[in-house]
Amino acid sequence: METRPQDIHREIIEQCRKGDRKAFRQLYELYSKAMYSISLRILNDRDEARDVLQDAFTDVFQSLDRFRYESSFGAWLKKIVVFKSINLLKRKQRQLAYIETTISETYEEQEEQNPQDFSVAHVKQAIAQLPEGSRTVFSLYLLEGYDHTEIAEIMNISESTSKTQYMRARNRVREILKEYGYEKR
Repeated sequence: METRPQDIHREIIEQCRKGDRKAFRQLYELYSKAMYSISLRILNDRDEARDVLQDAFTDVFQSLDRFRYESSFGAWLKKIVVFKSINLLKRKQRQLAYIETTISETYEEQEEQNPQDFSVAHVKQAIAQLPEGSRTVFSLYLLEGYDHTEIAEIMNISESTSKTQYMRARNRVREILKEYGYEKR
């Protein structure tokens, strides 16, 4: 018998519903790294990503009775993490000083890295410089694999706005990378 994605970790989830602390820990260990990475790509801030992760798991553990196996647990949790990350962005505006500090720290770190790492750092810097909405759309589409319909629903924007923000973000990342000396190949 084939296991459906919705049934993965069902036994652990059921143990969590019964209040089993070991099962809670096991579920956290299974998903925390991936969910942290998702939040970090959206927020671009480690502390905020950790806060979102903690908040998301707290909410999930308190509302496990609402999980109905209509999708996989991972997909359900991912949606919660994305929503919480986006909501945090909406509540807190980023300041230019933060971006400048992040970029200068990255430059100091790059001096000791190899050329391939250096280009990855440039891409991360370019993404960090995007406006908040564009960065979120760019991350959700390119890094998380959401389509524009899903992004529109998550961010409460139109599908065409999602596409436009993605195109602008992609073009801006290319411009920034050109400034660093990278050419389109």
